[in-house]
Formats: sequence, C-alpha cells, structure tokens
Amino acid sequence: MRQINVNTLRQWLEDGTPVNVLDVRSSEDRSEWSIPGSIHVDAYQALKAQNPNALASLDLPTDVPVVTVCGRGRVSQVAAKQLQNLGFNAFSLEGGMRAWSLAWNSAEVTISSPPTCVLQLRRTGKGCLSHLIGSHRSAVVIDASLPTEVYLNLAEQHDWRISHVVETHIHADHLSRSKILAEVAGASLLLPAQHRAAFLFTPVADGNTVQFGQARLKAIWTPGHTMESTCYLLNDDALFTGDTLFLSSVGRPDLHADLAETRERARYLYHSIENLHRLSPEVLIFPGHASEPIAFDGKAIYSHLGEVFRLLATQYSSEQEFVQRLMSRIPPTPANYERIVKLNEAGTLPEGDPTELEAGANRCAVL
Repeated sequence: MRQINVNTLRQWLEDGTPVNVLDVRSSEDRSEWSIPGSIHVDAYQALKAQNPNALASLDLPTDVPVVTVCGRGRVSQVAAKQLQNLGFNAFSLEGGMRAWSLAWNSAEVTISSPPTCVLQLRRTGKGCLSHLIGSHRSAVVIDASLPTEVYLNLAEQHDWRISHVVETHIHADHLSRSKILAEVAGASLLLPAQHRAAFLFTPVADGNTVQFGQARLKAIWTPGHTMESTCYLLNDDALFTGDTLFLSSVGRPDLHADLAETRERARYLYHSIENLHRLSPEVLIFPGHASEPIAFDGKAIYSHLGEVFRLLATQYSSEQEFVQRLMSRIPPTPANYERIVKLNEAGTLPEGDPTELEAGANRCAVL
C-alpha cells in the first residue's frame, strides 16, 4: 500500500503542489478538526465494511494525486486501494489525523518600530499558535508547541539566536516544548510567577521586561483562564495574549476549578480584559490559538485591539453579564487535559509518540 507521511503532505500544501486531500471520516469526526482544503466524503463505515463501491461515485480528476485521510491511517488505506483500482494516483496518509496533529505552517509579520519580525507557527490541525520573534540577530519564542528543530531551523535561516523561551501560562490542550527548547538552544526559560511548575525557570511578574536585540517584551499579568496567565506586549505595538484573549472570544476559566472557583476566575478575567482594553486600539493582537484549521495561505492570524473589542462588545457590557455569559457557554472539557497539565507542570514529555495524547481540536475559548 502506498502511503505518504505528514511531512510530505505538509510540504506539498506549503508549496502549492496540486493534490486532493480526501477525508473519509464520519461527519461527526470531521467537525472536530480537519485538514484545510480537504474534500469530505462520509464513507468511513462503508469502507470499514469493505464495501467495494464506497467511493465509486467520487467525482475528482484522475490526473491529480489523491491523499486519503482517516483517524489513524487504517481505513484510509482501504480508500486509497479502491481509488487506485479506479485509476487514481492515490496515497494514504500515514498515521491519519493523529499524526497530522503535529503538522504546521507559518506566516510572517513585520513590526516597524524598531524593525522586528514575527514568525507565527501554526499547528494547523490543533490551532495552536506559537511565535518566533526576531530582532537584530536575537530571538524569543512564545508558547513553543512544535518539535524543537522547527524553531531552531527557522532561527538559523534568519540568522537569529534564540535567547529566551517564554510561556504565557501552563497549557492544558497541548504539550509544551518550551523547557526542552530552552535547554537545546541554551536560552533562558521564562514562565509567569507561580508555584505549579516543578522545574527551574525564571519567574516573570507583572511589569517585568525582556530585552532581546533592539526589541522589548513587557509582561502584563492577566489572570482568569489560569491564575498565572500573562500576556506580553512587544514594543508597545503587538500583544501576545496566550489563551486570555482571542480575536472574537476569551479563554475558558474552568479547567482545574470547581464551580465557585470558575466563577471567581471569570471575574478575574473580566478585569484582566478591562486592563488590556486600556491599550491603544492600534495594538496588534496575536492569540495563542485559532478555532479553525489553519490554511496554508501565509496569512498571519492577528487583529487590531480595537477590532477585537468591537466584536466582544455584546458580551462585555458589565462584569455580571460577562460572568453569566461565560458560565453558560463553557465548552466540553478537552480530552486528556488532566494528563497534559500534569506533564506540563512536571516539564516532561511522554515516552513515544505524543500525538495520541494531543489528538483533537483545542477547546480553550468561550464563544
């Protein structure tokens, strides 16, 4: 059976190589997360039952390669075989959507005062956004969620040395790679001041600054999503908000909290966002997650602060209304979040393939 791995498919999509990605999972599974631009045929049960006509009615050009995708890369092999019998140049994605969890793409934004380059690195399936920020041959990484070589290779390509690796909070939806990246890069590891992490790091308190190259990051404590959550203001021009503030929503306040604590954290979140609202409406907001699969389009996910608050206006009129809205709209709890949190607090990665633990879309936002 012909298969391609995630890196090959990721490179094809990054380069614009003609390919049709055929998602054969159920509609329910696809709604959780998918590959941007993929075509969907709900054929999972028919393929699993070895129905030879499961894809007989598929209307796709035969001169473009087809990559079939399922959850774990097994049923997609049946799909690829059927398509090959129909004359298609078909492949199965090795490891399926589990393996796709670590696929990524990037986008670049230049901040002009002083000249600073922001590389946004996006785990396209999970919506995790990390940022590699370079200034005058020095760089900072915020919320590393990809393998260390991704950041190291990109930094080398830009002639940067990673001097600091920074976290906005203890994450619950993905395994942090910040500690290992800091070790490999010989960089300082910075986390918001708290007593959760069981490893050595440099604590960052409200108002602390990080200087790198000709640029500066200023920490703004924004409790609510977690009590240590911290945003970072770059040169007074851009704000990296982690899971506190998204482009049209805010972070959930309930993880590792009972009902009373969740309500209290929602109140903290209201005042944290009120604090951010005092910044210039022209500040660019770079969130820590996106809610949809991220296309290979090179377009960074960010917005102006003024536009974000315009979209939030209906849920932000008062503390009471804000808290009530959050409490009534908290989404389902992320899968495996307790184990992910424990690993992130310990600063360790699980043995073997981490994709099983991280599989699935993130659910960090309250809409």
